[in-house]
Amino acid sequence: MSQIVTQLDEDLVRQVDQLVKDGTFESRSEAVRVALAALVDTHRRRRTSDQIVASYTAQPQDETWWADEATVRMIAEEPW
Repeated sequence: MSQIVTQLDEDLVRQVDQLVKDGTFESRSEAVRVALAALVDTHRRRRTSDQIVASYTAQPQDETWWADEATVRMIAEEPW
């Protein structure tokens, strides 16, 4: 496992220590690992969402085909 050395604001450290004290995390290291994993996952999901939106924008889907087909069937079934 790799190490990352960083400096944190004292208030943030106190808050993390409180989470450890409350039993939310076993250690500061676990808290940082969980937080970084959540951050990376959030950005990954955002990139994926942006790609999906870009794809649908570039190639819009025709979502009205069913209405046209249903209308044609309905008219054909009418006993004019």
